[in-house]
Amino acid sequence: MKGTKMGRNKQAVNHRPTHDTEREFGGTLGAVCIPVFLPLTVLFLIGVSQSPEASVFQWPPKLPSTDQLWDPLAPMLLLGWIGLHALLYFMPFGKVSEGLALRDGTRLKYPINGFHSLCVSAVLLMVLLGLRAPLGFLFELLVPLAVSAIAVSFLFSIYLYVRSFLVPSHALALGGDTGNPLYDFFIGRELNPRIGNFDLKYFCELRPGLIGWVVINLGMLMKEVELRGSPSLSMILVNCFQLLYVADALWNEEAVLTTMDIVHDGFGFMLVFGDLAWVPFTYSLQASFLVVHPQTLSLLKAAVIVALNGVGYYIFRKSNSQKNQFRRDPTHPSVSGLETIATATGKRLLVSGWWGLVRHPNYLGDLLMALAWSLPCGFSHLLPYFYVIYFTILLIHREARDERQCKAKYGLAWDTYCRRVPYRIFPYIY
Repeated sequence: MKGTKMGRNKQAVNHRPTHDTEREFGGTLGAVCIPVFLPLTVLFLIGVSQSPEASVFQWPPKLPSTDQLWDPLAPMLLLGWIGLHALLYFMPFGKVSEGLALRDGTRLKYPINGFHSLCVSAVLLMVLLGLRAPLGFLFELLVPLAVSAIAVSFLFSIYLYVRSFLVPSHALALGGDTGNPLYDFFIGRELNPRIGNFDLKYFCELRPGLIGWVVINLGMLMKEVELRGSPSLSMILVNCFQLLYVADALWNEEAVLTTMDIVHDGFGFMLVFGDLAWVPFTYSLQASFLVVHPQTLSLLKAAVIVALNGVGYYIFRKSNSQKNQFRRDPTHPSVSGLETIATATGKRLLVSGWWGLVRHPNYLGDLLMALAWSLPCGFSHLLPYFYVIYFTILLIHREARDERQCKAKYGLAWDTYCRRVPYRIFPYIY
């Protein structure tokens, strides 16, 4: 879901991982529980955000009623949206970039045109607004849209699992071929499933769900306009901050080719559900919350929040750009003067610049932005802070995965790096 570092001992091309491969996310237990509880969590959070109390501690928990779960318009909109972006994937715009070398030595090609898809989506939305389309109706459709996205995630994951048995062993993810069907379904068996030149994982990573998040936010803004005549400053800030984040991800789309999601993780339920359901329907909670719980924000408070988001964005973008440039071309003038540590793999580790400050400066920037997205919602409810709380836990967990993989890959060189850069995410804290 966001820029990460990766590392894993490579195995021989024809060697099948053993069944005792280290399993992540709680192994079989996690693979059974997560696909049950995460969809329920999505529906619970949407229901809470739209309720007058907005209490995450309400008991029994606030869940949508049965008649709220289904609207025939929802699956039509969802499948139409995915189909639109599948067509835009093949637009003859942008460049074609190669990914990192696979275990068989080949490099896959990827179209770098996600930002163009965002621009086309923006034009279409402006046309709809000009035609007075009721985009605010997305507020009423949030639950059935989420149900549709959850259903599509399960069906798509089943398809991916079945087709993974038709590909050669070198096309499987190293951690996704354990022989345990429940775990493999969850974590993903095939590394880069493709239909012709259409890369399914790469498409889902940054296209329908991420841009869909922006569209949902806009729908919440338009619902606020319907209710109150104009959008609040809080709603405008949330929309602008998150639009900047999505636009940045798509503008720098090529960087995703070196992330853990693309390079290491198989494409199974974990990523499918995250891309198509979790991201658009939980990352938009602040906007959904503000529709029912409007907040008054002074210009001074707004300025402080904008500054916080700006600092977070600067750290996030600069550190990610430095890392990506170093991975692709260590001799580039922007990174060639940075101090590095040699490793037994032939690669070098950055120990200066942003990556000499903490081991994951991009995570630090990400979390500062996450806090800035929540602050416009005030302090009367915990729900708007779900994202920053969840994201902190996610990044600490992901950082631990990175640590294990980098330790296994770089050995003593990683120990040296950790001594040079002792703090993981927060300077002088963690």
